[in-house]
Amino acid sequence: MWEFGWCIAAICWVAHYAKRLLETLFVHRFSHATMPLRNLFKNCSYYWAFAGYVAYHVNHPLFTEPSTAVMYAGLAGFIVSELGNFSIHMLLRNLRPAGSTVRKIPKPDGNPLTQLFNFVSCPNYTYEFLSWLSFSMMTTCVPALLFTAAGMYQMTVWAIGKHKNYKKDFKDYPKGRKAILPFVI
Repeated sequence: MWEFGWCIAAICWVAHYAKRLLETLFVHRFSHATMPLRNLFKNCSYYWAFAGYVAYHVNHPLFTEPSTAVMYAGLAGFIVSELGNFSIHMLLRNLRPAGSTVRKIPKPDGNPLTQLFNFVSCPNYTYEFLSWLSFSMMTTCVPALLFTAAGMYQMTVWAIGKHKNYKKDFKDYPKGRKAILPFVI
């Protein structure tokens, strides 16, 4: 019999990657190749290994689910963060006309979930981190927390690079923005 928490975690995991695939196909506008083919094996190994590690942990007979309150708080955080991530991706899509390489300074629009642009250059990464932190909370799973930490490290590297490029390319770039975590990094 499936445990309720395991089902919720599996649905969240699949929903995240389904969203990512659909966004890649229908939302993102790439100005250049973003991932060399040689990274395919490394990336697939990373995602499949962590998926197996997390799945093993949450399906282990000795796994104890968190309280209902913790699970629902994690689920709520996950859903809001996924919606925030999607909102940022839509805003970024609308900054670049189809078929162009035009770059503009990202600014929040009327969607309250885009307000993170007032504080960070890469709120899509901030929301991604918060999604996985919420997932880790929802599952109380150490492997999920390790996955979150590894992802946060990589996204921080990317965000710092993007942040530096924004500051270099746009002389009027907002001075108070950080790269990925408001007021910190």
